[in-house]
Amino acid sequence: MPVQFELPPMMLLGPLVAAVVLYLILRWVVWEPKMGASPETVSQHALWVGAIGWMASSLQGAMNIGIIPAGRTTNPVIGPFLVTPETMIPALAWPILGVLGIHALGQVSYPRPKRLRRKASLHVRKIRDFLPRPLAWTTLAIFAAAAVFIAWTGTLRAYAPLPYGSLGEDPEGFRTIGGDGRIAGIGLAAWLGTALVVLAAGTWAVLLLISRRRQLEQLTDHDNSMLRTIAMNRLLRTVATVASGLAIIAGNFAARPDPAAGSMSWTNFAGIPGMAVLLAMLIWAPPKLAGPAGSKARLANPAGGSHPATRLVVSIGAALGVAAALPLLVGVFFVPAIMGAAAGYGPPGFVALVTLLVLLVLAAGELLLGRNYSAPEERRSWPRQPFGPALLTTAILALLIFLAALVVTAHGNSLLGQDGGWIPSAVLSAAGVAAALPAFFAARFRYGIPGAPPGLDGALRAITVYRIVRTLAAMLMAQAGLLLLANSRALAAVFGTSPAPPAIPWWPASLAGALLAAAAVVIAVIPVGKFAGSKRLPARRPDQDLVT
Repeated sequence: MPVQFELPPMMLLGPLVAAVVLYLILRWVVWEPKMGASPETVSQHALWVGAIGWMASSLQGAMNIGIIPAGRTTNPVIGPFLVTPETMIPALAWPILGVLGIHALGQVSYPRPKRLRRKASLHVRKIRDFLPRPLAWTTLAIFAAAAVFIAWTGTLRAYAPLPYGSLGEDPEGFRTIGGDGRIAGIGLAAWLGTALVVLAAGTWAVLLLISRRRQLEQLTDHDNSMLRTIAMNRLLRTVATVASGLAIIAGNFAARPDPAAGSMSWTNFAGIPGMAVLLAMLIWAPPKLAGPAGSKARLANPAGGSHPATRLVVSIGAALGVAAALPLLVGVFFVPAIMGAAAGYGPPGFVALVTLLVLLVLAAGELLLGRNYSAPEERRSWPRQPFGPALLTTAILALLIFLAALVVTAHGNSLLGQDGGWIPSAVLSAAGVAAALPAFFAARFRYGIPGAPPGLDGALRAITVYRIVRTLAAMLMAQAGLLLLANSRALAAVFGTSPAPPAIPWWPASLAGALLAAAAVVIAVIPVGKFAGSKRLPARRPDQDLVT
């Protein structure tokens, strides 16, 4: 009997909306307005494409494809059980098509030519002219190994799940029995093999797009060729990781023991080479575009870069990373009570705790800067533009998304007759915004720095304000994502959808929440120089040159 599969409307609408949003980000946020193509801007653009593509490549949601969980054997073809086309296709399609689509959008989002006459090139550009050969052969070997392993997985037989329970072996001892089952290996191999073929074909198509893309008129021929090599490097590293992830999924399937045999321990040995591939692709850096000599010299020795106040502000940037990681590190390895206290408010409590620590570090840094290097008789200088329009747009967008998620979640909970699951996120987010005021006032009313180069004092204030706004934008985006993840059924009630059984999350809301959480991480780690808006300032202002 042929397999009947109806594609949900969200499967078509979701990728279209995501593609439009991504194109807008790459086209009007990443590209500096009116700057055109330069080694600096195209390097930044390529970095964003690679980072977003890497985030979209996660196959974590597809890790249990073909596994039938134990304890629910009455209807194993619905909900989160990834054993039917309706569940397996979305789990595999999002990462694979997402990676390919992001890298393709990266090539079509470059600025259009501005000259009335375009310079023609008679040279026929081919993939092999720009392909990084060692990485290409390595990627091909990973694809081949994954294909062989997936094909072998197709020979494995199915297991029926066995509910967990205890079996008394003697009057004083009991043995736990039960375990997850799995579908026939041929069914899993068919879907994973199809996914690998689509990934390989899509990779070749994107490589062809990279090689055939028009030249950027403001770059030299050498820089244009190097840019294509950089794009191919980032694409191949990402798809190699995805291919190894498909092999890890097959290894997870193959490692499951037969619950009827009484064995409950298993190890996915395919994860070891998969981790090796991940680490290798992370450190396989692309070549770099060399900027103009004057730009290099200016960044190597920026105005005011040797001033002690500048070094202090730069060191605060490193302290922010430590403050963000400290709760997780201490809570997991040293003082579990910290994690327990944050867990009392759920994940929103942990996000609020990290935000509070970061803002405290910023406030303490400004107080230390004022105590050590400022003087009451020195005039305060406030920057004309503490941050650029890109960060302002990001912060406003994060606020609107958070408010929309809050309203929809509250309405959905009221329809379900549940208590206010949105209240902790609202209260903790308001507390995070209030916690930003001390850091802002410390930067705003700090005395000036005597003997500093012209513009340095305003540049240091701009860096602090930028970091405050960036932290708040990341917090609001993360809280919005957590709202959607924790209240997916409330959103399903608002949109008139009722997934069954009730314990199963509504996957469109969960997917949107995961994307917002990933966007929050990206916002939190963007360096000051990316959104600083320094292009609107005079050429020799120190706040143009400082990048922390």
